[in-house]
Amino acid sequence: MKALVDQFLDYVSFERGLSPNTKTSYEADLKSLVMYLESRKTASFNDVTRKQLLDYMMAEKDRGVSVNTVARRLVAIKVFFGFLVREGLLARNITEAMDSPKLWKVLPGVMSVKDVDKLLAAPCGDDRVSLRDKAILELMYATGMRVSEVADLEVDWLNLEEGYLRCTGKGNKVRVVPFGDAAAAAVRKYLKDVRPQFLKDKVSRHVFLTYRGTQFSRKGIWKMIKNYARRAGIAADVHPHTLRHSFASHLLANGAPLRVIQEMLGHADIATTQIYTHVDQGRLRSVHSKFHPRA
Repeated sequence: MKALVDQFLDYVSFERGLSPNTKTSYEADLKSLVMYLESRKTASFNDVTRKQLLDYMMAEKDRGVSVNTVARRLVAIKVFFGFLVREGLLARNITEAMDSPKLWKVLPGVMSVKDVDKLLAAPCGDDRVSLRDKAILELMYATGMRVSEVADLEVDWLNLEEGYLRCTGKGNKVRVVPFGDAAAAAVRKYLKDVRPQFLKDKVSRHVFLTYRGTQFSRKGIWKMIKNYARRAGIAADVHPHTLRHSFASHLLANGAPLRVIQEMLGHADIATTQIYTHVDQGRLRSVHSKFHPRA
């Protein structure tokens, strides 16, 4: 099976002229499949069943691989199996009728309010890193912001007195998101006591900075959340989107209108660029204060 994968990789590289990055992705995806099949004592692609492929993709999902990655792997498998059939190396293509996992309604995990409280309490020190991380975690749970949105957040987009911020999301679409007193207090303390220490003699418009005074990256925030989840003893897999989904789920569970939650999250079907005229900031603020556990 490995030899056939190598033959396919040569084909996509030299005959189809695909980019090195695409070839590398195909190689990683197909070698992952081969390892799985070999662990199940499958010696030939002709012996592979559709159920085995579905079991493989579910096993990948269960071990924490993202739905997008699983979907990409299915694409690689379908292209590969199509190649084997055209070359007369496979009797039939069992992948033709298989749907992309992107269509699966897979919901990310939701933390309990208790686990959220444990996570938010994890950065408990008075040092500058703990205060910064506390502000990030509080703001992410209070607003449901994407990790990229938090990393890109600028100082001028914050209104701590009124308790809302402007957020630039996917497609450079802007929305207004309210947040409660707990997040406001944490961010205010960070801005007053910590950010100037990170900034020193540098200039930055971003809210959250590293100790070098540079913008805190998405990867850095992801690692930070993972570390605090382990420190808090939370068994579930926690990542930035877990906080976003927990934010929405907890609001919905407490009776918040779905439409308002969608506005806060900035989903694609909402005209967020017109939010200043179409959404009453006072209504968003009152709903958030009424329904969010930490408002």
